Amino acid sequence: MHAPENLLADCGSCFGLCCVALPFAKSSDFAVDKAAGEPCRNLRQDSRCGIHSTLREKGFPGCTVYDCFGAGQKVSQSTFAGRDWRQQPSNSSEMFAVFPIMRDLHELLWYLADARDRDSTATLHDRLSGEYADLDALTESAPDVLRSVDVSGLRSRINELLLAASNLVRAEVTGEKKNYRGRDMIGAQLADADLRGASLRGTYLIGATLRGADLRLADLIGADLRGADLRGTDLRGSIFATQFQIDAAKGDEATRLPQSVTRPSHWA
Repeated sequence: MHAPENLLADCGSCFGLCCVALPFAKSSDFAVDKAAGEPCRNLRQDSRCGIHSTLREKGFPGCTVYDCFGAGQKVSQSTFAGRDWRQQPSNSSEMFAVFPIMRDLHELLWYLADARDRDSTATLHDRLSGEYADLDALTESAPDVLRSVDVSGLRSRINELLLAASNLVRAEVTGEKKNYRGRDMIGAQLADADLRGASLRGTYLIGATLRGADLRLADLIGADLRGADLRGTDLRGSIFATQFQIDAAKGDEATRLPQSVTRPSHWA
């Protein structure tokens, strides 16, 4: 699919919500601890990051792979009508509570759009489009309605439809297909592996070697690709791939990507 504009992050239209609302712990991804609702020490008054160009060098690689799917600008400019939490502190706690919920809803919209835009899922197009329209309408709700959303229940219901779509997409690959769903494959050696149409749903592939592997039409929903070697890997047509998964991996100019994501600048 071509990524829908409303599901692409526009940091210039956001009040730095991911840098305030979300917590993080000191680790290989973040140089310091930060509590939820506490502004990151690198957040400037204009809602921009003061070390954006050197985040990796200064110990914040976790920030470079985070993707809000456009939830930041939606909450900032639509849900709260452009009212900055700095100028109206009374909005802050509610805004910070709504942001991660909106992010989850936008992620589900991303998956629905991916499944809907494929010829192989034609028998599901009406259901996929209906779910997308209903969910998109929900994102326009008032803050109190959004805070009451049962995200877990919503994910469970929609996931059944996404799984059906995945089966149709992966059926384009003939023969037996690998099923690594939910498996711990941290550091696995899968160079040049034939993973066409494989199920990698929720698979832990942290630091795995997938160099030169064929992942065409594979299901990548929830796969953890942090530090995975994707140099020369073919991901064309893979379903449910996200930008943050690709950003978290290691690739090169020979890595072939699905249309929905872009080649990370740090790969160069």
